[in-house]
Amino acid sequence: MKPIKTFVVVPSLPETLAPLKELAYNVWWCWNPEAIALWRRLDPVLWEETYHNPVKMLGLMAQERLEAKSKDEAFLAHMTRIVESFKEYMNDRQTWFAKKYGFSEKPAVAYYSAEFGLTESVRLYSGGLGMLAGDHLKSASDLGIPLVGIGMLYRVGYFQQKLNAGGYQQEAYPENDFHHMPVVPMLDQNGVQHRVAVQMPGRAVHCLIWKLQVGRVPLYLLDTDTPENSSGDRWITRELYGGDTETRIMQEEVLGIGGLRALHTLGLHPYVYHMNEGHSAFLALERIAVAMERHQMSFREALELTRSSNVFTTHTPVPAGIDVFSKELMDKYFSMYYTKLGISWQEFLDLGWQNNTPKGDGFSMAVLALNLCGDANGVSKLHGKVSRKMWGNLYPAVPFQEIPIDSVTNGVHTRSYVSQELATLFDRYLGPRWVMNPGDQTVWEKVDMIPMEELWRTHERRRERLVAFARSRLEKQLKARNAPAAEVAAAKEVLNPEILTIGFARRFATYKRATLFFKDVERLIRILTNKDMPVQIIFAGKAHPKDEPGKNFIKEIVKKCADERLRRHIVFIEDYDVLVARYLVQGVDVWLNNPRRPQEASGTSGMKAAANGVLNLSILDGWWDEAYHPGIGWAIGNREEYENTDYQDEVEANSLYELLENDVAPTFYDRGRDSLPRRWIQMMKDCIRDTTPVFNTNRMVAEYNDRFYMPSNNRYKALSADDRKRAREMARWLENVKKCWNRIKIEKVEANGSSGHRVGDVVDVKVTLNLDCLNASDVVVQVFYGAVIGDEPINQGEIIDLELVKRENSIAHFKGGIKLHSSGKMGLTVRVLPSHPDLIHPILTGNILWAS
Repeated sequence: MKPIKTFVVVPSLPETLAPLKELAYNVWWCWNPEAIALWRRLDPVLWEETYHNPVKMLGLMAQERLEAKSKDEAFLAHMTRIVESFKEYMNDRQTWFAKKYGFSEKPAVAYYSAEFGLTESVRLYSGGLGMLAGDHLKSASDLGIPLVGIGMLYRVGYFQQKLNAGGYQQEAYPENDFHHMPVVPMLDQNGVQHRVAVQMPGRAVHCLIWKLQVGRVPLYLLDTDTPENSSGDRWITRELYGGDTETRIMQEEVLGIGGLRALHTLGLHPYVYHMNEGHSAFLALERIAVAMERHQMSFREALELTRSSNVFTTHTPVPAGIDVFSKELMDKYFSMYYTKLGISWQEFLDLGWQNNTPKGDGFSMAVLALNLCGDANGVSKLHGKVSRKMWGNLYPAVPFQEIPIDSVTNGVHTRSYVSQELATLFDRYLGPRWVMNPGDQTVWEKVDMIPMEELWRTHERRRERLVAFARSRLEKQLKARNAPAAEVAAAKEVLNPEILTIGFARRFATYKRATLFFKDVERLIRILTNKDMPVQIIFAGKAHPKDEPGKNFIKEIVKKCADERLRRHIVFIEDYDVLVARYLVQGVDVWLNNPRRPQEASGTSGMKAAANGVLNLSILDGWWDEAYHPGIGWAIGNREEYENTDYQDEVEANSLYELLENDVAPTFYDRGRDSLPRRWIQMMKDCIRDTTPVFNTNRMVAEYNDRFYMPSNNRYKALSADDRKRAREMARWLENVKKCWNRIKIEKVEANGSSGHRVGDVVDVKVTLNLDCLNASDVVVQVFYGAVIGDEPINQGEIIDLELVKRENSIAHFKGGIKLHSSGKMGLTVRVLPSHPDLIHPILTGNILWAS
């Protein structure tokens, strides 16, 4: 029956336990082992039953137990230590950021993401993108960066995975109970929850604002499930990545446009806006519209002002992964919105239009972001190159090396994923700086001080816990499917806690090739069941509900698990999430990753495993392409790329088997008299030492801050001074450049000689340029030179600016010299680019003139 009135009941905490509420409503606890231990100590059974959810625990705990704990002196002493540690953390004014840039109360950066993975009890994520976003917030908090997060509060989040008896994936959608989550409504002075409106066709959609505190960083979440909205609109934020394309465009309007309005409603006005993927790119349009209205600016003026402090991170290495909306859908949702920008409909569409995408011609969110952001980056060095190739057509006549898409390699929040047992070893031998400054290489050099026996016994305990966990989960899975009693009983016998254990867990997209391991089943059986060197593997992962090939991969693996010859050596764990991932990356010996190169943008799960001393066995793709060197893991293949995918699978499966047979297993089972695999343990140490200080989000977020956030912040402030004077001037200057550009002409290029040069010689270059209506200061004239092979263009060139010698009317003369550093066939050409002190990058103007 529908209730006639609803009300919220809150826990009745004894006064001495009151601090628990503040601790529960800040997920700082989830990366602090002593705080986790406190919650487990409060009620070990309820801790597991609530899936590690302190807020729900306090709501469900019997009053009698609360009263008993309020008189438990040992528990109260533990709680006092945690509360003091928490307050010290929250009140610290000498963070990394404060020491380098000065303390700031107000947020300088807004970080937008469609998903955030923080802990297993907060189901607002689906995979790597969300986990990266959650780790970004944790590290921003640790570093003291004045940042806020913006996302959506999903009623069901991502699905729970259930497999039927045949191994086919089915999806369940349990609802998130916001009153049992660490989220609080943002209230106005009258106690009414703040909300913003986003205009949709024929109506306004109202979005409630909630807050989830992540250490020092607030994460604001939008929710359309309010009675003010129609039943259809209440479902906009129901499901992460659910629904059809129309649902997606509405979600992205809420995230981008509603997200900015939410910040302003709360009185927050960051200078820098970071878009984690293109889902939030409508934010850039809203920033322009707000600047036009508030500061009486033209579209071009507002564009230059806001673009200066927009940052875009792309995680997608394939065009099919980009959101693209049809012209009809854009007309339906933006035919009214675009008019406030003061541009034509065609000009509006051109901001994001892309032809011949895998989804047809349409409005691409990635193109919109690239056009409206001053900085853009991929998430590994290789992915930066892939992205420049993928989007090169947006920058015609621009050399590959200068396409304005950089890279910042992803990392992981180390403390969130290192096992408690290993963390204790780190505390003992590395000291506390591994927590406070995980990016300091000198800290990790001390890993060699850890005795081999201690490190190995610690790792063995984690493998034992993983096997026990896998058996328990498998037993529950089988019971849920009504499997025969004999099959359920057999679950207690799968896996062996003492043998070489491989982990493969990730999203079951087809390019990740989860079934490559089974390419040659008979050979695989020989590897897994080798009496002297047995091997076992644990699989986990979800396929998107609409990805039938991915689901079939899962079905195939589950079928292999039932093979009597393999049953004790292969397990598939259902419903892959943060908890399952934590057990796996902490407990396996080898982390397997075999995507089709170069389709893995980064691959952060391998970083989590490496931080625990787990050795990666991977294709050289994503992060492993730059991390790998012999002695810290193994590389499958040697950076080859194939057109024939069947042949590729055959070659790389064979390489995988050979590594397992001839290198991985023999190294693991090479034991001395003390039964220690000393070569393996040394590889574990080398892996931790070489990868952990680099592939962590403290390094990553500090890099974003230094390379993008602070320069963007300074640019925006400079352009905003004196009523946005410099932004207005630059817009006028760009209009003039655009008007005159097609009339400028390179009249003559002179270079002294064409042959006979020696290394170390200087080639003098003179250029005569007809500037027409431009000033000499409006352009930069450059020599672009480098090695030439046959009739190919200069592939990787060096750039030298030429100096203005004199100007006579519209004719300007420039000269300079290039020093020859290497021998061989060399080539040079000359180009002209716009030049202005406030330009982020001249390439972004779209104007470039090459000598013909």
